[in-house]
Amino acid sequence: MEQASPTGKPVQITVTDGYDLKCYKGDAPVTFIRAEFNQVVLGDSAKIIVSPEGIAKYNFTSSLELNPEAGITLDDLAHRPVFLTVTEVLPKEKKQKEEKTLILGQAVVDLLPLVEGESSFEVMVPLHPVPGSPLEPLQSGVKQCSLQVKVFVAEPLLTAAQISGGNLLKVTLEAAYSVPESFIPVGPVQNYMVALQVPSVGEKDCPIFFKNGTLKLGGEREPVPRPKKWPVANIVAPGANNIPDAFIIGGPYEEEEGELNHAEDREFRNQSECMKKRIIWDLESRRYLDPTAVVSFQKRIADCRLWPVEITRVPLITVPKGKAGRFDKAEDENQLSFHGVAYVNMVPLLYPGVKRIRGAFRVYPYLDSIVYEKTKCLFSLFRDTDHHLIQNNKIGGINSPLSKPVASKILKEDKIQASSIKSQSSDTPLETEPPLNHNLEGQQYVDTGTYIVLEIQLNKALVPKRLPEELARRVKEMIPPRPPLTRRTGGAQKALSDYHMQIKNISRAILDEYYRIFGKQVAELGSDMDSETLEEQKCQLNYELNCSGKYFAFKEQLKHAVVKIVREKYLKTTAFESQEELQTFISELYVFLVDQMHMALNQAMPDDVQGAASTIYTSSEQLRLFAFEAEVNENFEMAAVYYEERLVREPQNLEHWLDYGAFCLLTEDNIKAQECFRKALSLNQNHIQSLLLCGVMAVLMENYEQAEIFFEDATCLEPTNVVAWTLLGLYYEIQNNDIRMEMAFHEAFKQLQARILQAQITKEKSTGTVECVEEGGKVESSLGPWGIASGSTTAIKVEAPAEPGAPTSILDGFVEESSKLQSDSQEPVVSVQSQDPTVSPKPSNMFAKEIPAKREVSKYQDSSTFLHPTPYGVFQTTTTIFMETIHFLMKVNAVQYVHRVLAHELLCPQGGPSCEYYLVLAQTHLHKKDFAKAEEYLQQASQMDYLNPNVWGVKGHLYFLSGNHTEAKACYERTISFVVDASDMHFIFLRLGHIYLKEKQYDKAKKTYLQACKRLPSCLTWLGLGIACYRLEEITEAEDALSEANALNNCNAEVWAYLALVSLKAGRQLEAEQAYKYTIKLKLKDEALLAEIHMVQETVGFGNPSF
Repeated sequence: MEQASPTGKPVQITVTDGYDLKCYKGDAPVTFIRAEFNQVVLGDSAKIIVSPEGIAKYNFTSSLELNPEAGITLDDLAHRPVFLTVTEVLPKEKKQKEEKTLILGQAVVDLLPLVEGESSFEVMVPLHPVPGSPLEPLQSGVKQCSLQVKVFVAEPLLTAAQISGGNLLKVTLEAAYSVPESFIPVGPVQNYMVALQVPSVGEKDCPIFFKNGTLKLGGEREPVPRPKKWPVANIVAPGANNIPDAFIIGGPYEEEEGELNHAEDREFRNQSECMKKRIIWDLESRRYLDPTAVVSFQKRIADCRLWPVEITRVPLITVPKGKAGRFDKAEDENQLSFHGVAYVNMVPLLYPGVKRIRGAFRVYPYLDSIVYEKTKCLFSLFRDTDHHLIQNNKIGGINSPLSKPVASKILKEDKIQASSIKSQSSDTPLETEPPLNHNLEGQQYVDTGTYIVLEIQLNKALVPKRLPEELARRVKEMIPPRPPLTRRTGGAQKALSDYHMQIKNISRAILDEYYRIFGKQVAELGSDMDSETLEEQKCQLNYELNCSGKYFAFKEQLKHAVVKIVREKYLKTTAFESQEELQTFISELYVFLVDQMHMALNQAMPDDVQGAASTIYTSSEQLRLFAFEAEVNENFEMAAVYYEERLVREPQNLEHWLDYGAFCLLTEDNIKAQECFRKALSLNQNHIQSLLLCGVMAVLMENYEQAEIFFEDATCLEPTNVVAWTLLGLYYEIQNNDIRMEMAFHEAFKQLQARILQAQITKEKSTGTVECVEEGGKVESSLGPWGIASGSTTAIKVEAPAEPGAPTSILDGFVEESSKLQSDSQEPVVSVQSQDPTVSPKPSNMFAKEIPAKREVSKYQDSSTFLHPTPYGVFQTTTTIFMETIHFLMKVNAVQYVHRVLAHELLCPQGGPSCEYYLVLAQTHLHKKDFAKAEEYLQQASQMDYLNPNVWGVKGHLYFLSGNHTEAKACYERTISFVVDASDMHFIFLRLGHIYLKEKQYDKAKKTYLQACKRLPSCLTWLGLGIACYRLEEITEAEDALSEANALNNCNAEVWAYLALVSLKAGRQLEAEQAYKYTIKLKLKDEALLAEIHMVQETVGFGNPSF
């Protein structure tokens, strides 16, 4: 047993009992236990007799000393287990000098809990049988032998600072796949090895070697889960190789962090891992990192993202007895073969909350200059320290620690520096300095596509991540939830309702008195009662009420309600200063009370009130459409009225607040926009779009700390949201945090890839094409961009459904005439051959394209103005994380943020100057009225996709706004001729119809406006239809259309003007005068139309009361 060092910390391993033991000799067998650590025997137990039940009371304690100076460190405890070998002592036979022993099995005690801060633990470890041992179960269901083990230290091996600041690194090498064909299992025995270097204690580096890989032929996939193995030697029982509770579980390729994780790599990975040769290790190596090493580990990753992992093959050396010196002399002649290197990107370990990376990494030939350029590593663990390598390559040595690099490291540095200087002074890139034929064997790795599968795991993340609870708390602190206020029981409203109630009660009492006095007379006369009789009854009723005192009783009954109105509504609680002030107030109060009395009487006696005119209720979606129309026409005041009306109707609807906030961004009122978004978030603090918009506004207002909270909370609440991760990455870019920016963009790309994969799976389950039905009316829906759907678009169906709840009386008269138009707008399904997403073949690319989203929207999306069109039909076949974010930002008018994202889209490997890129760029310049730039970008967009309806639609808007109606008409006509609609067909129809009216093509204008009415009826569509019908002298149809327009918006002066003309033509004087009155009151701006009204009035001789 090892002698304890006086400065060391003893670790005691006690084996108390053995259970279910079976021995070679059945009668009272004798066994003992030998404890070993790092190939050093810690001690042997006493020889114990096993009971018939298979129980042995060992009570054997051994110890080892944790003493870095003596050679046992925390790293060793984490890396190496204690082996407990159970041996049976056979009875001594005659003439036998020594007792014969046979090994029964071996148990493994993992000391990792001590490195994690525990001071003691107890475990039941299985006793793994050696081949041929009686412990090996002969049939299933037999209990496995086990040992009860207790591990104890007098005090924890780690201080509080080491526990909080230290870490545990686990590196698992699974396999190398698709290895060169020259690797064959026959011939000289080869040792396949992999090595990398990590910080261990302080700044000191510690190499990790994985040796003795097993070469296997192809034919079947390695099973998962499968156990990880100890990277140590002298294991006599096969089962003891496995690390307890540690398994390789694999996972989808797309979720890996390395290379070869794209969709186009799937087939190659499947073939390599099933059919081709591979080398299997399945080894896990552990290293304890003290706080200083953790800091060094982080700094090294930040300084050099790629770390070299070397792979090689060397012949396995067998040393005969008595010839060690000769073989030592021959060591220098041993050469490495197939020396390769894989470059592992360690940056993901610096992402917040990331503790594990696993992936496949391609193997390249080991070339000094390239390795130095990529990793800044100056020497090879295998070649430049080959003396130690070969020492440990002899049979029996495995994973021995590497001592300090030999002097060849210095020579290597000089060679690298010289190579670097030579490269800088020449025009040839560094990669070509040593030609590839300097490592022809290593080149075979590239030719066969060899890659290794590696996992690196930490106990704690290097960069802690905020907990979702903390983020939610921070958001709640910034924007506390605001529940709806409870309605007050008092106040002015209560006083007014009490007054109404008293009026109703008194009116019933007076009616009862009236019927008591005149009931018989009323029954006799009925409806023949004249006005004189009614006046006599009124006088008599007043007399009876005054004489009986009921009049004064009624007045006293009403007095309290009037006093409450004076106090609560008019806030009059003090005496008036003058008689004039008192009289003025009494007059005002009298008028108010009489009006309220009439309202109460009308409610109490509805039979006496004439039926109110029926009105058409406008829904929130219609109000949203009307607001969008006002936005496009730059009537921001009217748009604000519509938005505010929606808020008054439903103040607890967060979508209304988001829409109003987007409108405020359009008018560049950022403060009000921020208030709206925060109000929406206060209504639902888990609403992703509200969080994202609050984050965008925080960035625009330069409140960067709050922006980070909003974006992080959004990614925590919905980890699959591509836009949330992309906006978080853009925020980190503003903060110059490149690593976290890369992390966010990588996560966004991964979620986009997952969406693509899901779309492909759906496509494979179908018959080969996936049909995406988008209705013409429903494409134009859901004006608020508060949801992002996705899918695979391969077929489109466009149709124009009837508007539910919308007025359709005028449409019934046009059924026959509009049948052709309806057939034009309801196209059959157009099947398009499914296309796989195009992805760059480069494995290092971070961003890939995607099949477009299948949009699920409601019936008003077309009213999403041309300022922010949505993706459309089959023409948008791909997208990137940046383009998807651009769509989101354009819908909320965050144009200031869009240009930053466009820059990323231009540089993105799968993005670049596409048609969609130029289209968005043109829209941003159109928003700023920079028509020249917009036309330039639209020209480039049309050159890239001439059949894109959105390009022609936006071109039409450009020419329309710049006053070139001829070109605008041509563009609009081309747009509506496409099979697939553009994203803003509503305004295309409106503006095309307007141009037709200007050019007096009234038939075309009527058909265009009629189609717009069928898709999305609004005041403007009905007005245009009414004007066209009036000019065609279809007066009845014109009146119906104008009536619908007036029902939707009775404050449009032009609607009243044409109603006045229609009434004048129809000869209805009263209606003509009323319509003309409202035309003047609403201040009609069209002087020509006003002059036309005056001319018609003079012709018919009425219509203007001022004549």
